[in-house]
Amino acid sequence: MPGNRRTRVLIVDDSAIVRKVLSEALAGEPDLEVVGTAPDPYVARDKILALRPDVLTLDIEMPRMDGLTFLRKLMHFHPLPTVVISSLAQPSARAAIQAMELGAVEVLAKPAGPYSVGDLRNSLAAKVRAAACARLRRTAVSPPAPGKDPQIPLPPPQAPPAAFVPALSPSLAAAAVSPGRPARGLIAIGASTGGTEAIAAVLSRVPQGSPPIVVTQHIPPVFSRAFANRLNELCAIEVREAQDNDVLRPGLALVAPGDFHMLLRRVGDRYHVSVKTGPRVCYQRPSVDVLFSSVAETAGPGTVAVLLTGMGADGAQGMLKLRQAGAHTIAQDEATCVVYGMPREAVRLGAAVQVLPLGSIAAAMLAPRAASQAASLSAAGV
Repeated sequence: MPGNRRTRVLIVDDSAIVRKVLSEALAGEPDLEVVGTAPDPYVARDKILALRPDVLTLDIEMPRMDGLTFLRKLMHFHPLPTVVISSLAQPSARAAIQAMELGAVEVLAKPAGPYSVGDLRNSLAAKVRAAACARLRRTAVSPPAPGKDPQIPLPPPQAPPAAFVPALSPSLAAAAVSPGRPARGLIAIGASTGGTEAIAAVLSRVPQGSPPIVVTQHIPPVFSRAFANRLNELCAIEVREAQDNDVLRPGLALVAPGDFHMLLRRVGDRYHVSVKTGPRVCYQRPSVDVLFSSVAETAGPGTVAVLLTGMGADGAQGMLKLRQAGAHTIAQDEATCVVYGMPREAVRLGAAVQVLPLGSIAAAMLAPRAASQAASLSAAGV
């Protein structure tokens, strides 16, 4: 936010108790201000126009219009950084992942079960700050089905943001799906804010028989499983949430479970993963630094590491260790990041061998030498 202006937050939830809890969780934050609450999307629409919030928190299950329908319309007519607040039930977790596909930038579990008031306060404030920094994209909107709720059009912002995911160039697209053996033996990926869609954009371009892949995305428990299941539906490779002692193999990607660190270890001639709890690193669990550091120690030069969009610095130090160990390291560029935080820190440290737009990363991580040469030729005007 410019100057010292506080980030203005509108809370949308049909539960008066949840609205109160979320408002109180942000009340003590000097840089955040709850400017209003709304019990459903129709009231939210009027308050967005009247209050001009910077960030929205949005429930999924609401009367009159569900959160996904409202979010779809919102991201088309009036893109606004949105943090989805969802229950931990599996249907709601799947809907929360769908909300990320529609343009929400963060997801948080409703204040219940394993979340204490203190955890909620820290998590919610961090996610609101990350959302406030997000680069948004305008999405298409489908016409309402007969008998469904009507549109809730909102006037567009003065400077509507452009789409942030470029397409693969023809040469890199061909490289991404080439049947030849990949140049490296293991791929490690880390991301945070905006990462669910960035990871999907990368892994959906990965062919069967690719090197084994390990992924750490900052995401709460339960949502990580829904995220992995969605990736498995989108991708040619198998994707699933990691379990302790899982064995890596070609054509398999393992996603760190929420609230657990994932580390790589070698047993004989095989790579396994360890899934365990432990202190937060860079305020995160799972932590990209934890994964990257273990990969640097275990696999070293036989690795490609990719650091995607995200708030903060998690992963930068681990990527530096990987580069020093001889790994090929790739950071997403600023123009295509939702939040250029983690990749920027990696670039600042000199940890990234390549800095690439999102649409070029799949090809580069599958054939890093060829992609690096292509990038050099392009830079030289060839």
